[in-house]
Amino acid sequence: MKRVITIVVIALGVTLLTGCSSKPKRDPDYAPVRPVAPPPVPQGNGAIYQSGFQVSWFDDMRARRVGDLLTIKLAERMDATKKATSAVKRTNTSSVTNPSILGASPQFSLPGVLPLSTTSNLGLGTSLSSSTDFSGEGDSAQSNKLTGDITVTVIEVLANGYLMVRGEKRIGINQGNEYIKLSGVVRPADIDSTNTVLSTKMADPTIVYVGDGQIASANAMGWLAKFFISALFPF
Repeated sequence: MKRVITIVVIALGVTLLTGCSSKPKRDPDYAPVRPVAPPPVPQGNGAIYQSGFQVSWFDDMRARRVGDLLTIKLAERMDATKKATSAVKRTNTSSVTNPSILGASPQFSLPGVLPLSTTSNLGLGTSLSSSTDFSGEGDSAQSNKLTGDITVTVIEVLANGYLMVRGEKRIGINQGNEYIKLSGVVRPADIDSTNTVLSTKMADPTIVYVGDGQIASANAMGWLAKFFISALFPF
């Protein structure tokens, strides 16, 4: 009994320590990439102009190199509606009359029934009838909306000049954390003068918005409830 109590106390202690830890966790799959170090500057030759120390007054500040920053403006909105109606009806009727053989209709009696009589005479005529009727209807609607800004870094420049970007924003709010993770491919022509691009212009986008903490745990379904609504529950 003492051993059981000790295990319960340790489990409660671990749970409380886990709940007290509210520091956002970093996802290495969305970590920024450091820019490539420039080659060493060659030694000067005594002239006023030194290569590698020039300053460009007309340089384009839009992201174009590995490690550059790019702001993604989230403008995601998805509306989906689906409706299906089906109806199936089928009716079959088959009838075979008692044939005539040499001008007479064959008749017989079932085993255990008195010989031919007016009430037990049976013929070869038969009649079959079947009917099937099915109708079904389904209706589904879904709507999602996500807006905001997130600044990501360029992790690779493709051969055609397109930029592969990724980034993560971590926000800690009162007993919980919110995470916005994004990755995708951006075309430089879609980047405006403020170094911003719409998320709808990204190719192969991955946008994740999740949270953890007490509020997220309260909104999650318990494992026992998940079992009762899963396909493993036989009833």
